[in-house]
Amino acid sequence: MLYKKKKDNKVSCFLCSHHCLISDGKFGVCGVRENRKGVLYTHAYGELIARSIDPIEKKPLYHFLPGSKSFSVAAIGCNFQCGFCQNWQISQVNEAKTLGLTSEEVKPEDVVKQAKESGTESLSYTYTEPTIFFEYAYEISQLAKKEGLFNVFVTNGYMTEETIQTIHPYLDAANIDLKSFREDYYRKICKGRLAPVLKSIELMKKLNIWVEVTTLLVPGQNDSEEELEKIANFIAGLDTSIPWHISRFYPQYKMEDSESTPMEILNKAYDIGKNAGLRYVYIGNVGKGNNTYCYQCHRLLIERYGFSIEAYQIREGRCPQCGSLIDGVGL
Repeated sequence: MLYKKKKDNKVSCFLCSHHCLISDGKFGVCGVRENRKGVLYTHAYGELIARSIDPIEKKPLYHFLPGSKSFSVAAIGCNFQCGFCQNWQISQVNEAKTLGLTSEEVKPEDVVKQAKESGTESLSYTYTEPTIFFEYAYEISQLAKKEGLFNVFVTNGYMTEETIQTIHPYLDAANIDLKSFREDYYRKICKGRLAPVLKSIELMKKLNIWVEVTTLLVPGQNDSEEELEKIANFIAGLDTSIPWHISRFYPQYKMEDSESTPMEILNKAYDIGKNAGLRYVYIGNVGKGNNTYCYQCHRLLIERYGFSIEAYQIREGRCPQCGSLIDGVGL
């Protein structure tokens, strides 16, 4: 899907914003889409490298079916090469080959069957980049929708508008990484660009896909007050109801020599988000800072410990104290 044939057996792929022009016998940046004599093939279709039943809060989604479980799947591949990737063993094709990891062939209908049998409410395309196994995710999502399951993308947001419009009828929610607000960071650390990610966030919001945004704060890289303000103001400018998840960086992959994010930086980012007018700001992976409060009267509405909900006070989507409508799906 999502490519055009060109002269000399070349193909132009517009699945993601790299817009790879791929010669005969070559692969795109993702490492899983191959041009064979002017026809673009995917090596990711039907090839599961990971599946698990996760709390929806692990995605992280805090305002989409809170407290529910999500059947989570992945195929090998990514269109970014982030030096801090926590799933580098399966997101980077060459690393997976070096480690000798192999996929399991599972048909889309069998994925949906397993999800239904597990009692989960949604299917999440996660762990690697769902854009890269798009044809697989697309077919699964269509079948899942027929079975009454919701569909979730956990994504870097580097897909094209055509890709978003294609998946839109079946995609209910997305957590999108906004890794930085600087072009040089995206080019150096992720091997991508900033503008397409911003466009994806805007478009998904416009299409009424439930959106939450995550930013991993890497010390000395994307944690300046100026940059955090730009991120927070961008999100607030779209909609102050978009939850912003601030994640702590832990040294791994190609950045094992870096330090973990200090708590004071995470707390500073939280304050910046609230000062920008965001209703919901979370520090998601440090064991605290992930409770949901009413944006009007500040009552504690959802108390979380890790990915578990300890107390839930929302009633019919509203704060029981002041009656304010709390943003989200299935609250």
